[in-house]
Amino acid sequence: MQITRQTDYAIRCVLYLSRMRERVVVVDDIAVIMDIPKSFLAKILQRLTKAGIVKSSRGIKGGFQLAKNPRQISLLDIIEAIQGPAGMNRCAINKDICRFSKTCTVHPVWVELRQKVEQHLKKVTFQKLIKLK
Repeated sequence: MQITRQTDYAIRCVLYLSRMRERVVVVDDIAVIMDIPKSFLAKILQRLTKAGIVKSSRGIKGGFQLAKNPRQISLLDIIEAIQGPAGMNRCAINKDICRFSKTCTVHPVWVELRQKVEQHLKKVTFQKLIKLK
């Protein structure tokens, strides 16, 4: 599994919003402080909003903030919101993609790896991450 640049930016964005907690933050501030291109960040925030991780508000005092407590948001949540399911191989996500999944001796290894990675990423919450600093 490889983390895309978009996912990396999304993680940075959620880290920043986790530190700001209840504050509404504008895109410009997040972009500058977390070194994320503003146009790219707008698309990321749309996906995070659609996934229920971030909420937006319009108007003069509008912006973005977390929709959940940082302890309820895991790294896996962000990865799945941006990239989709995490898997070492596409057959570990959907065995029907590969006609050899039923007989392949490597398939169970990919599935086990996916499960272990997901379990670990699920345990790493943004509450834990902001306390590490």
